[in-house]
Amino acid sequence: MAAGKGRKLVIVESPGKVKSIASYLGGDYEVEASIGHIRDLPNPSELPAEMKKGPFGKFAVDVDHGFEPYYVVDADKRKKVAELKRKLKDASELYLATDEDREGEAIAWHLLEALKPRVPVKRMVFHEITREAIQRAVNDTREIDQDLVDAQETRRILDRLYGYEVSPVLWRKVRQGLSAGRVQSVATRMVVERERERMAFVRASYWDVEGDFTPDGATQQFTARLSGVDGARVATGRDFADDGRLTGRNVVHVDEALARRIAEACLSVGQGATRVTDVQEKPYTRRPSAPFTTSTLQQEASRKLRMSSKNSMRVAQRLYEGGFITYMRTDSTTLSDAALTAARSQARDLYGAEYVPDAPRRYEKKVKNAQEAHEAIRPAGDRFRTPAMVAGQLRGEDYALYELIWKRTVASQMADARGSTATVKLSVDTAVESARQVEFSASGTVITFKGFLAAYEEGRDDEALARADAAAEERRLPRLSSGVALQVVRAEADGHETAPPARYTEATLVKAMEEKGIGRPSTYASTIGTIQDRGYVYSKGQALVPTWLAFAVTRLLEEHFSELVDYEFTASMEEDLDRIAGGELARVDWLKRFYFGDEASTAEGLKELVDDLGEIDAREISTIPLGDGMVVRVGRYGPYVEETAPHGVDLETGELAAGTDAAEVPTTPRRATINDDIPPDEMTPARARELLEAAADDGKVLGRDPETGREIIARAGRYGPYVTEVLPEPEPELTASGKPKKVAKAKPRTASLFKDMDLTTIDLETALQLLSLPRVVGTDADGVEITAQNGRYGPYLKKGTDSRSLQSEQQLFDITLEQALAIYAQPKQRGRGAATAPLKELGEDPVSGKPVVVKDGRFGAYVTDGETNATLRKDDDPATITPERGFELLAEKRAKGPTTRKRATKKTAKRATKKAPAKRATKKATTKKA
Repeated sequence: MAAGKGRKLVIVESPGKVKSIASYLGGDYEVEASIGHIRDLPNPSELPAEMKKGPFGKFAVDVDHGFEPYYVVDADKRKKVAELKRKLKDASELYLATDEDREGEAIAWHLLEALKPRVPVKRMVFHEITREAIQRAVNDTREIDQDLVDAQETRRILDRLYGYEVSPVLWRKVRQGLSAGRVQSVATRMVVERERERMAFVRASYWDVEGDFTPDGATQQFTARLSGVDGARVATGRDFADDGRLTGRNVVHVDEALARRIAEACLSVGQGATRVTDVQEKPYTRRPSAPFTTSTLQQEASRKLRMSSKNSMRVAQRLYEGGFITYMRTDSTTLSDAALTAARSQARDLYGAEYVPDAPRRYEKKVKNAQEAHEAIRPAGDRFRTPAMVAGQLRGEDYALYELIWKRTVASQMADARGSTATVKLSVDTAVESARQVEFSASGTVITFKGFLAAYEEGRDDEALARADAAAEERRLPRLSSGVALQVVRAEADGHETAPPARYTEATLVKAMEEKGIGRPSTYASTIGTIQDRGYVYSKGQALVPTWLAFAVTRLLEEHFSELVDYEFTASMEEDLDRIAGGELARVDWLKRFYFGDEASTAEGLKELVDDLGEIDAREISTIPLGDGMVVRVGRYGPYVEETAPHGVDLETGELAAGTDAAEVPTTPRRATINDDIPPDEMTPARARELLEAAADDGKVLGRDPETGREIIARAGRYGPYVTEVLPEPEPELTASGKPKKVAKAKPRTASLFKDMDLTTIDLETALQLLSLPRVVGTDADGVEITAQNGRYGPYLKKGTDSRSLQSEQQLFDITLEQALAIYAQPKQRGRGAATAPLKELGEDPVSGKPVVVKDGRFGAYVTDGETNATLRKDDDPATITPERGFELLAEKRAKGPTTRKRATKKTAKRATKKAPAKRATKKATTKKA
């Protein structure tokens, strides 16, 4: 390779890294960003015409010849690739400094393939962006790891085969436009299975008694709870099955009546009837949690900071690129020797020498199927910056997440928390029938040395359990011994109900996926985002709720592609990808077995599975039984409830019940649309019947229009509440032959209620005003009519072809001609948001130097500095977005360059020359090791 005389070109993934890395490397290096991936498999429709009928036509992968992929440079990256090629011409060396995971390795390989450098190429890796780390990395380069590239390419081809073979089945049998994915479908199944458990759950009630006791007065008073009756343990929630049956052995089920009798008897017992029977004291030790991995960071950020997985990773990316933390996609809990020293010395300086153990704590154990041997997520550098030291540089969620990472890292190297736990049992002679002697228990923990708790305490997913544990740790019991007499101060019966399994939150779903070996650190956030974006799951508070569409898709996959959504099979695929990354498995051999099957083990491949599907009853797949003759069906336009057995019809025989008039039984099934605000576990047969009754309601009669005499009705429709008029049935007209003449049916006036109106309180006057829209406001000096109208994007004025936005729907009724003329006298502003004040001001952009604001646009909120506009993402809240996030969105938009629309070009008779597929390298296509 001919070496040039120019500067050395360093290519990173993200524009956010460029400035800091360039400053650390100095003037001999030029740093550019690829802005993520530059090449990918095209959609088959985007293939050149001559390739659409060839081996690449179905998947952009030739499955018959070594699963050869056909790559193209993404349309929005062509300009960037051309720019990198220009800079490479004047470079003396090329450093590929993409992230150090599989995806980053694949991006480096694609850059090598697309740029075709004629200068020495070096692979530069680092896991933190500090001066020392970058300078170490540039002096200790390596070649591209082809095994990692193979593993990532296998994953991409695997996902393409899975999606392109299975998704069309969903289109045909459930709904057009649906997608299936190797990880997303399994994650969806997990959420659906949890909801099924909730739907099948039967609540059970149980009672106990809570009492206050004291040996000698109020200062020694403590609380205990009923734990035994006549030698048998009192049943608690864990003794009941999900169907409500009592399954615990040698337990007594206390009902309300017995609990109240016990409470009354405890208050009336005489002296000496209540006494301590047992006292136990045990040492208490609690160890700190390991430093953060990707999944534990997402879990803890969700619990403590209420961040979504996607948002926590986005903030972590900013902190990493800013040089505040180490690489944030890792499944390792290991800390480097330098990090161990930094954490221990910081804990010693802040809390004292007794808070640091004699030897460093090493958390070597990794989770199932751990990937590359990265370090845990920790503060960057060989000496950590405390949160106070970065308070001037970080704000809002950036500061909060950094503080969380710093606390967790320092606490991981601190001493155990120590104390003692005391348990007291006491007996009360009640003389109550079937409960002559009852036992109460109390426990309390005293922390004598806080240890790591002085810095950090891990959150809990079950908040109720967390509160109970916290209360127990704060409860101090008096000094007692066996035989001590006690006085009963208070005794109250207390009722409980078993609760269904909690829905997954983002934190608990990530934890469950990790435990099952499904997905990898780099995929958790995107998987959860995908199943929400696809309409399979939505958030209700912190909980993840599956839609009825998810039920239908999951059922089809379970019944016809059971292996593909099997948890162990999915985890084994991840293990195989790890083995490919480690050079233990060949990429092509593994893909052959997955797609074509394994003759040795008679295992079916994906192709055979799809080819031999047999008949699938689309209606049955999309039906979810509720019981009592009610079902939910997922239709083309959404879910609805249907009554399969009308009221008065025997569910088993289908015959009319005695006393039922056949004329009153509907001949066609009753149906009602389901709104998104009803979670599946709340859709009981009774709730379904309520919806059917509401749908059958002809509406609320408001009165008659005084001008037309027609009845005005308010109704609840599929797209919201509305008002309409009832038209009289037209007299039938006959043709010359005496047959009814076909005439177009007149359409009644209809108008939706305003956002601030309520169906239950709307009156006739308001309804008539709504039906009068559009309203003629008046005419201008030239006699052109001005009208007030309500449209898809809100209320507006219209004068000829000139439209102007109004600020509120109420103005449709109130605006006068003078006010309308004043609006038209102003210069027309572009977009609805242009006429309104910014939603938030973020300060000056570090690149353009211009003020950045958040505005509300026609297609949602966006940030702008007056030159560049960037739409806010799904997880960005306009009210809480930080300046750093706003600047980041603008930087990404600038880096992508202006959006250009494709123009139609005339076809010529000239035949396109055949383009050979882009071949993947079979050898390591890098240069000598530096």
